[in-house]
Amino acid sequence: MSKTLIVVDVQNDFVTGALGTKEAQAIVGNVVKEVEEYRKNNDDIIFTMDTHGTDYMETMEGRKLPVKHCLIGTDGWNIIPELNVNEEKTAIIEKETFGYEHWGSIINPETEEIEIIGLCTDICVISNALIIKAAFPNIPIKVIAKCCAGVTSQSHENALRAMQMCHIDVIREV
Repeated sequence: MSKTLIVVDVQNDFVTGALGTKEAQAIVGNVVKEVEEYRKNNDDIIFTMDTHGTDYMETMEGRKLPVKHCLIGTDGWNIIPELNVNEEKTAIIEKETFGYEHWGSIINPETEEIEIIGLCTDICVISNALIIKAAFPNIPIKVIAKCCAGVTSQSHENALRAMQMCHIDVIREV
């Protein structure tokens, strides 16, 4: 079975940096295990990177979330080192907003299952999950709850429920 893993914005600024949280730090081990499993099976892995320029504070997002983060070229912009993205040929998408609009041209059309993990459940994970669902309505899409963290635990749960309502499978493994 051909599978694709989407790892959303697991970057330093969302884990330990400007917008880091204890919840994000707590999922790192689970995220690493999921990525390693996909690598072992030679399945497709795509990483996204929240990417902002020095003009971030003048953007719509910067006006609504006035915390400089994921500025291109900074340490906070980098994917966390635990994921070893330089170990192999890695697909990385730099995106300037919550959701990437061109998943239909990036994901292998022969994939039979898409799994999504990362940060933040209630912003970028849900945005990308819904865009991917629209692009691939007949491919099962799963979000692994233990590999995601939201801005708050309540908004994380709200996002998981919203995705379930849109026929995205939320896997709540213990």
